[in-house]
Amino acid sequence: MRRTNRLLVVPAVATLVAGLLAAGGPAEAGRHDPPSKHGSGHGPDLVVMTQNLYLGSSLDAALAAQTGPEFVAATAQIYGTAVASDFPRRAEAIADTIARKSPDLIGLQEVTRWTATPLKAGANPPSYDFLAILLGELAERGLSYRVAGVSDNADIGPVPLIAPQFGCVAVTSPTSFDCAVGLQDRDVILENTRTRHLDVGPAVSGRYAAQQTFPIPDSGGAVLDFGRGWVYVDATLRGSRFRFVNTHLEVGEFGAVQEAQGAEFLAGPARTSRPVIATGDFNSPADPRVSTTSTYADLTRDWFDDAWWVNRRAPGFTCCQGAQLANPTSSLRTRIDLVLTRGIRKVRWAKVVGDRPISAIPPRWASDHAGVVAGLQLRAGHRHGHR
Repeated sequence: MRRTNRLLVVPAVATLVAGLLAAGGPAEAGRHDPPSKHGSGHGPDLVVMTQNLYLGSSLDAALAAQTGPEFVAATAQIYGTAVASDFPRRAEAIADTIARKSPDLIGLQEVTRWTATPLKAGANPPSYDFLAILLGELAERGLSYRVAGVSDNADIGPVPLIAPQFGCVAVTSPTSFDCAVGLQDRDVILENTRTRHLDVGPAVSGRYAAQQTFPIPDSGGAVLDFGRGWVYVDATLRGSRFRFVNTHLEVGEFGAVQEAQGAEFLAGPARTSRPVIATGDFNSPADPRVSTTSTYADLTRDWFDDAWWVNRRAPGFTCCQGAQLANPTSSLRTRIDLVLTRGIRKVRWAKVVGDRPISAIPPRWASDHAGVVAGLQLRAGHRHGHR
C-alpha cells in the first residue's frame, strides 16, 4: 500500500531535520435519498460520515532522502504537489457531498494546516488551513457545522522551503533561507448544529502510547513520532445516549505499531457502557486476503460491528487514488475507511461517497480516499446492547 499521511521534515537547527507524517468498488450510491433521519420505532436515526481529506502529496520523496540537500529538494517537491492538489477546489466537492448527505456527525482525518512563511521581501508562498477552508465552503452552502472535537497530532516545522514560483529561492545554510513551511495534522469531529435534539458533550482526546518513531538525520540521535491519537464526544439524540469516536491509525507498513494502537483504541476510547460509533482511517484492509495486519479483525472480532456489512458482498473500496490525484480512472482497491458500531439497534444503509472524479483535469478526485456515510438507528432511551 502506498504510504499515506506521512511527512519528512527539515528543521532550521544544526543541519536539516527529517520527519514523517502518516498515512473500483461500487459507484457512489446515493442516487436516491436515504430513509428519513427522524424515523419512528425503537429509537432515533443518526447519519454519520467519515472522510480522510488527504494532506495533498505523497511524502515518499522525503522518506528516500539521505542527505540534507536531498531532503530540501524533497520538501520542495512535496509542498509543490500539495499546492497543485488544490485543496480549496477539492473542498468544494467534499462540501457538496456533505450538503447532499446531511450527516449529523462527521469524523475527518488529515485535516491539515500548511503554514508557509516568507522570510524575505517579495516572497509569497501560500498557506492552507483545511479546516477553515472546508467550514467556509459548508457555510457558503447554507450549512451549519461546528467543530465538536479535535485531536492535535503531528506538528512539524518550520523547515526550509524552496519554491521559486513563490519567490522562495535560497537555502544558504541550515539557519538562513528565504521561506519556511510547517505542517500540522489533526483529526476533527464536526457536528451538524441543525440536527434537532442532538446534544453533544465536551470533547475528550488523547494520544496512543505506541507511536512509530524515526531518526532525525544529523541531529545527534533525536527521533520524531507523529502523535497519532483519537478524539470522542459523548452525545444524546432524542434521549438515546452514545459515544462518537474518530481516529487515524498508523499505516500497515508499520504493522506492530498499528496493531498496538488498535488495542489501545479498544481498551480506551471505545470502552464504554454507551453505544459506540467509531469513524476513521484505520489503515487495515477489511479483506484479509490483502491485509498485512490483524487490526481490522481485532476490532470486529468481539467488540465492533462494521456498518458496511449491511451491503453484503459489495467491496466498498475507499483507498487510494494516485498521490497527485491525476489518475483518470479510479485506483481504489482496498477498504480501510470505516464506520464501526456497537450497541446500536441497526444499520439502515451505508454508502461510499467521493469515489467519482470531480474534474477532467487534475486534481481529478476530491481526496485520495473515498468517504463512507451510514444511516444508523439508535436504541430508544438509555439502553445499550451487547454482541
